[in-house]
Amino acid sequence: MTIGSGSSAPLAGRTALITGASRGIGAATARALAGAGARLALVARGTEALHILTRELGDGHLVVAADCTQAADVARLAEAVLTWAGGAPDILVNNAGIYPRAKLHEQDPDEFAATLDINLAAPFRVLHAFLPAMRTRRSGHVVSIGTVADRSIWPMNGAYSASKFGLRALHEVLYAESRGTGVRATLVSPGAVDTTIWDAHEAELGKTLSKREAMLQPDDVARAVLYAVTQPSHMTVYELRLSPQ
Repeated sequence: MTIGSGSSAPLAGRTALITGASRGIGAATARALAGAGARLALVARGTEALHILTRELGDGHLVVAADCTQAADVARLAEAVLTWAGGAPDILVNNAGIYPRAKLHEQDPDEFAATLDINLAAPFRVLHAFLPAMRTRRSGHVVSIGTVADRSIWPMNGAYSASKFGLRALHEVLYAESRGTGVRATLVSPGAVDTTIWDAHEAELGKTLSKREAMLQPDDVARAVLYAVTQPSHMTVYELRLSPQ
């Protein structure tokens, strides 16, 4: 894919870190950015799927097992990436997330807290690990993978929407604080995307939830990310909202 550039490798010489890279949107984004020439640091809690993906993508990529809700894991991730890349990654894609569904009066408080931790606090931890170096270098691009539920709410989305509204706010503060620093921030917010996140809710697909065939595909989101990060450095793609036809 070469969206946004006349070059066949618009990201040649650049590095990108992708969380939740083992499947779905993360894996599709990895393929898109690697296809545009980027070297990738691929992050997930387990490495088996990441190693399979790197064999597909070719040499030069880094695999790191990390639970980004844990400070020690993020510190270890940062050390590995800073050594591998020779500094902060040029692109950071905060993608990892979960999607629980429950009515508020039935929501398990620990599950609610875990959703905020994974969908909001973990992206902040990863951002915090690399943002100072990006600002010192005066370059970097942070892409947050949001959702249609970061602006709209539906029943049974209390934990998920709370976390994604928060992620959108984090993006907006980052954008406001980063203007003029050389660091860019983009929010990519798709509607429902056909990934394994829906497996736990299979019985509701086509009823209270969209049918899989009506959903976006992971490659649709990956193309949006690639578009944003291949624009000229003087321009920021602040937000992209994606919906099925």
